[in-house]
Amino acid sequence: MIRLFHVSDLHFGAEDPQALHWFADIVAMEQPDLIVVTGDLTQQARPSEFEAAAQWLRALGQPITVEVGNHDLPLFPLARFLRPYGRYEALERLVERPFDLPGVRIVPLRTTARFQWRLNWSKGVVSDASINRTLGMIRAGSGRGLTLVACHHPLVEGDTRMSSRTRGGTAALAALAKAGVDAVLSGHVHDPFDMSLNLAGRTIRLIGAGTLSERVRASPPSFNCLHIDDGRMEVVVRSMP
Repeated sequence: MIRLFHVSDLHFGAEDPQALHWFADIVAMEQPDLIVVTGDLTQQARPSEFEAAAQWLRALGQPITVEVGNHDLPLFPLARFLRPYGRYEALERLVERPFDLPGVRIVPLRTTARFQWRLNWSKGVVSDASINRTLGMIRAGSGRGLTLVACHHPLVEGDTRMSSRTRGGTAALAALAKAGVDAVLSGHVHDPFDMSLNLAGRTIRLIGAGTLSERVRASPPSFNCLHIDDGRMEVVVRSMP
C-alpha cells in the first residue's frame, strides 16, 4: 500500500507553529511514501519565509513535491513580472516535480500567473501552455495505476467558504478526465473537500486539503492522508485535536 500526505497552505509568515509541529510528529512516526504540498508555502513571498519553509520541509526527511500558490508570487510588480518564481530557489528541485510510485503517478499543473485581466490576481488560471505541459507529462507516463494531478487552485468550485474562480479550470478538468486522470489534488480554500464528477465517460475526484496556518476558515488545521492500494484510493482528513 502507498500512503501519501497531502498538505497545503502552510503560509510561513502566518504559520501555526503548533500545527506544523503536530504534522511533523505524524510524519516522523508514520513515514509516508510522499508528501504533496499544493501551494502557498509563504504569506508574502519574502525570501525569509521561503527559507523558513525550505528548512521545515527538509527537516521532514521524506520525499516531497511542491506546487506554486498565489501567495508565493512576489507582491511588487518588477519582481513579479521579471522573476515571478525566482524566490523558490531554496526549493527548486522540489517544485512541480512529477513523481512515480508503485501504482500511482503524481503530475503537476500550474494554476498561478504573473498577470491576469482582472483585479483579483489571487484566483486561479490554467493557461494553454500549463495544461498542455501537464497533458504531455501524463502521456509520457507508464499508464499503470492511478494518475493524480497536483495544483494549487481547485479547478471548479466546491462547497467551501472560499472560492478559486479558476479561469480555464472547467476545460482543464475535462481534458484531464479525457486523459485518464483519476483525481486532482488542490489547496487554496483552506478547508478540506472531496467530491466526484462524471466527465468524459468516467469519474474524476477533486480533493482539497486544509491549512496548517493561522488562516483557518470553517475547519481546524488539517491535512489529507491518501491510502492507495490495487487501484483504489481512500482519503482520510486528519484534523489537529
